[in-house]
Amino acid sequence: MPDPEIQFDAPADLLKWPSINNERISTSWGARPFFVFEGTLDECIRQFMSKPADQHHLYEIHTAPPPPLVSAVLSAEHIFELARLRDFF
Repeated sequence: MPDPEIQFDAPADLLKWPSINNERISTSWGARPFFVFEGTLDECIRQFMSKPADQHHLYEIHTAPPPPLVSAVLSAEHIFELARLRDFF
């Protein structure tokens, strides 16, 4: 089986969860993430990395690259790993 390849040029959206005191508002309260940026996975990672570090946990990226390497919704932990792979640091 060939190694899966991350498609950094895949379409993606950066979203942010609403928060109170820097904590996500629960979906049980009707909260949903809102749109921040639309572009490629690479561009969304760059946008994410430019946000304040203490708010990273409020962001996620939605994309549709081929599995199994990347899921449709990327949490902050996944985004950091992808950023590391792309030598953003």
